[in-house]
Amino acid sequence: MGFSTIAIHAGNEPDPATGAVSVPIYQTSTYAQEAVGVHKGYEYARTQNPTRAALEKNISALENAKFGYAFASGMSATDAVLKLVKAGDHVILGDNTYGGTFRLFNRVLSNYGVEFDLVDTTEISNLEQAFKPNTKMVFVETPTNPIMSVTDLQAVSDVSHAHGAKVVCDNTFMSPYLQRPIDFGVDIVVHSTTKYLNGHSDSVGGFVALNDEKDAEWIQFIQNSVGAILSPMDSFLVLRGTKTLAVRMEAHDKNGRQVANFLVEHPKIQKVYYPGLTSHPQYELAKKQQKGFGGMVAFETGSLDNAKKVLERVKLCTLGESLGGVESLISHPASMTHASVPVDKREKLGITDGLVRISVGIEDIEDILEDLDQALSYS
Repeated sequence: MGFSTIAIHAGNEPDPATGAVSVPIYQTSTYAQEAVGVHKGYEYARTQNPTRAALEKNISALENAKFGYAFASGMSATDAVLKLVKAGDHVILGDNTYGGTFRLFNRVLSNYGVEFDLVDTTEISNLEQAFKPNTKMVFVETPTNPIMSVTDLQAVSDVSHAHGAKVVCDNTFMSPYLQRPIDFGVDIVVHSTTKYLNGHSDSVGGFVALNDEKDAEWIQFIQNSVGAILSPMDSFLVLRGTKTLAVRMEAHDKNGRQVANFLVEHPKIQKVYYPGLTSHPQYELAKKQQKGFGGMVAFETGSLDNAKKVLERVKLCTLGESLGGVESLISHPASMTHASVPVDKREKLGITDGLVRISVGIEDIEDILEDLDQALSYS
């Protein structure tokens, strides 16, 4: 079956009790049991919930994975995956990763004896040199947030597996419609379902998709033991969102390309970060492993003052955290999404005070461009 067919039907079987086409919101904390130890597959809502189970089946199918687990946030999903490593283990982390992921490694996991090194994984030679005898995992994000660097997933998988390390990919920016990391050898995929999978800026959640049965059993055990589960209502909202994922991502991709091309030609913009530009250093790789280039664009205004002027002047684009909603969202990475990253590391990566990131929505492109044009007309 095609992607859209899977997105609409996987996990979305009509409700056997009523015939409801949409999976019901099973807003319950517990389930009646017929006798001691005799039940219908559901005992307690932290452990199982039919709405969450439907979503887990749905996104797993979209990521071409056998197993999937929904969490309360993207960070709780990432944290669950990182519980596959233990004290004394070493993890290679892509250097241009989401600020929250860096914070989790730097401020939390480091307190529990997990070692990690930040590595520019766009160059496979850097990755090869970073392995240690105790390296157990390689965690990448591609394209990266917010510089949009692209990592070769097949090459990373091949090298990592040769060293006995698992590969984890944060696929939030692309969604499974534009990129399926497991098809390139990646072991585990994580998402912030808050973003494109939900797509409507009304839910916070996370997801882990994988094929290894042993690792899946552990992730499920962590999900139940820690209890960072996605609620029935949020599961319903994300399940609603994935039904239109294909058409939304096509629109985000189309608008993203036009915004990037507009910014490249604008005299006040010094640099544009978008893998769909032929000037992007990994443009050919992006074409190879992605179905499209998406709606995430970052651009350099030259100074904090210039960035503030743009962010204060926008009218259609909403200044705020997050991304992936149907509406265009604009942000200042240095003070928002990546504020937890030390200044020297931010500047080295190109996350300057003048950098602005836009999550291009699916509004009429003429309106988006007009808003950016007027926002950039400051003196």
